[in-house]
Amino acid sequence: MTLDDLRVFVAVCRAGSLSSVARELGCTQSAVSQHVKRLERETGVALLERQPRGVVPTQAGRVLEAAAAEGISGLDLAVRQLRDLLDGESGYVRVATGATTVRHFMSEAVVAYRRRHPRVNLEFRTVSSGRGSFDALADGTLDLAWITLGPPVRGIEQRPVVELPWVLAVRADDPLAERPYIDAGADMAGVRLIRLPPNSASAAHLDAACAELGVQFAQDTSVADWDTALLLAELGVGRAVVPALPGLAVPGDGDLRLIPVPGLRPLPVGWAVRRWDALGPPARAFADLVESYRRG
Repeated sequence: MTLDDLRVFVAVCRAGSLSSVARELGCTQSAVSQHVKRLERETGVALLERQPRGVVPTQAGRVLEAAAAEGISGLDLAVRQLRDLLDGESGYVRVATGATTVRHFMSEAVVAYRRRHPRVNLEFRTVSSGRGSFDALADGTLDLAWITLGPPVRGIEQRPVVELPWVLAVRADDPLAERPYIDAGADMAGVRLIRLPPNSASAAHLDAACAELGVQFAQDTSVADWDTALLLAELGVGRAVVPALPGLAVPGDGDLRLIPVPGLRPLPVGWAVRRWDALGPPARAFADLVESYRRG
């Protein structure tokens, strides 16, 4: 078996499809299948089970996938560390994030990092979900991911950086706009909210925090990010419960009001990496700089 065989096999297990991996690699489905067949000949067991919609690993396949993913990720980390040793102050830092994250959590750190490490290339990549970030960290295509922290994930280390309290965003002429704070249980029963990104960790955390208080909101309009929820609230389209983002001043003038909701459990956010002790110096320096600004 070869390293390419193992890489292709891990990709197929994650995608659940030979054809999608073939498209990604720019080869034929038959070529992808040959990688898997070579592994099956070497191991003497079936590794994939064909189903009406794609493939899934067998029990033996899951064993090999876990070991192969761990080994490939370790090799990729070692190669990056060797490149860091050769490049010195140059290299790459690949971060999973989005425009909202960069604007509210990393803007000062990015400017400071560029000044301190001008030869390091910062790459910001948008990943559609936390699961996608974890997969990219595991296969070595990302160094760092800024996430809403959640349950433990095998092979991933999570580091909390800051906890964000929740606020209710409403238009200035809203009946709730003049409240000094919102009692989630008494003031928001039956309130209709702009829904946070569906299936996101922040939406799941908010639902859990509300459930702890026995509160259930009605939700209609759905958005892709927190900034859009704030904009729609400012336009009077609806109300939104969002995290109190760093750098977002609570306005006293204008069309938007942000009212604290202290009863809701805060939202923990921070870094996810594969292994902190294997993180290259440029990536570690960037992570530490972001933390210093947020905690400062």
